[in-house]
Amino acid sequence: MAHPRTNISIREGCRQIAGLLATARSTSNSNTLACPEGLSQVLDFLRVNWHLGFTAFGSPPVHFQIFHRKFVEKEKWIDEQLYQEIFAICQATPGPGSTKMFFVINYIHGGFVAGLFAFILWCLPGALGMYGLSLGVSRIGDKLPAPVYALLSGLNAATVGIIALAAVQLAEKAITDQLTRMLVFLGGVAGMLYTALWYYPVLMFAAGVSTVIWDYHWLHTLFRPFWRSRDPALQVEEQQGQIENPPTIALDSHGEDNNHLHLRRIPVSTQETSPPVPPGLQANSPRSGPSQESVRVVPSSIELNIIDWKSGIYIFIAFFTSFLTIMILRSLLKSPPLGLSLFNNLYLAGTIIFGGGPVVIPLLREYIVAEGWVSPRDFLLGLAIIQAFPGPNFNFAVYLGALATANSSLPSFAGALIGAAGIFTPGLVIITGIMGFWTVLRSKRWLLSLLRGVNAGAVGLVFTAVYKLWQIGYVDGITGNGNPLGGDPWWVAVTAGSFVGGKWFGMSAPLAILAGGALGLVWYAVIKA
Repeated sequence: MAHPRTNISIREGCRQIAGLLATARSTSNSNTLACPEGLSQVLDFLRVNWHLGFTAFGSPPVHFQIFHRKFVEKEKWIDEQLYQEIFAICQATPGPGSTKMFFVINYIHGGFVAGLFAFILWCLPGALGMYGLSLGVSRIGDKLPAPVYALLSGLNAATVGIIALAAVQLAEKAITDQLTRMLVFLGGVAGMLYTALWYYPVLMFAAGVSTVIWDYHWLHTLFRPFWRSRDPALQVEEQQGQIENPPTIALDSHGEDNNHLHLRRIPVSTQETSPPVPPGLQANSPRSGPSQESVRVVPSSIELNIIDWKSGIYIFIAFFTSFLTIMILRSLLKSPPLGLSLFNNLYLAGTIIFGGGPVVIPLLREYIVAEGWVSPRDFLLGLAIIQAFPGPNFNFAVYLGALATANSSLPSFAGALIGAAGIFTPGLVIITGIMGFWTVLRSKRWLLSLLRGVNAGAVGLVFTAVYKLWQIGYVDGITGNGNPLGGDPWWVAVTAGSFVGGKWFGMSAPLAILAGGALGLVWYAVIKA
């Protein structure tokens, strides 16, 4: 018969062995799950992003709508307020607006490497297509078949309608009160009346400053003598009611769901009294002041995987050092190699372009065609095709870089890489650095007011893009130049058809563009053939 102590020691040993096996099993399970979890994240990243570079037709304003449906409504990688903040920041900084936004959304969700791979997936299909187009254009004669010009005009007309619809939809989200409604209108009108490199950033900055001045009531004292005086007894009664029941205020004044760039909860201080506001202004401006702070609650499901402000400073220093070095080389070398000159021009263009597509067109014409590297006809041909290509319009630089080096010692593929690196790098580097400061400043009251105005001004410039593309949409087969689409009612009907098809019948952008090209061929068969 076994001794009791022996039984106890046996039982204790069994317990220890069982504990070790349980620990080993849990460790094994955790190690087993580590790889599939990382793999699942990669697969989820590819599932969300892989197809956008092939299917995102219609230029940046349409891309913004695609991103909203994909990342806010469906995947919920970011919420509505984050989307509006990112949109305003991307529009207020140089470089390609929709590409930066796509990069930042993936950067926030998965880190810098995820953002970089998303950028490659986004750009690569259109870049390869534009490079293939450059190879074909470099081998054609001086004259294209007449149906080709009709096809290009139809593609352009349909694209203008799609962009006009996107502008209307963006305006519906950007307008939060009467002030932002006015800023959208003034931004669109001002952008149509004048064009310069410095002009668009000044317009957006002025729009942002105007909302800060409005929200903080800095100019209200100037108009106070013209406001109707109110009964003092009524004012005292209202103030007592505010002390008993302090209200909360949001920038969205239309009673809609809180989907705009605004302060979700702003407690009004009971220690300060605001100047009386006339009835026409009370419904459209928040009663807030510099002493008040906003409460920004980011949903727990959203992660902000971005750099800190110190890293942002280092990135800015590195960028401006590279920019000064390139500009100095550009000025000191009397006969620089073609590759260096091409990179210098496109790097400069990528640094000073604000507003995206509407500005890049005349600027690249100045920096590429005026240098004698690409003919005006080939430039206009690529411009018409890029409107019908998916992905960023800045892939136009790939086409121009390949054509610029087609008849030189450099291979055309090298020219395409130089074009892509020169035009995309500045915007991506700058937005990466800015995101470090954004994490610190994004809860500030004045920054939210500033971004609200910048957002409205940027949407106004989208309407400017519609006008500018309208002015060069019809490709004349005789002269090879771009003319206004209004010169023939047919193109007006095609533009209106793509707008109405997308607005009321849910027609997708690729289908609308293909239909526009087909209608262009119909126009040629009826009118010219």
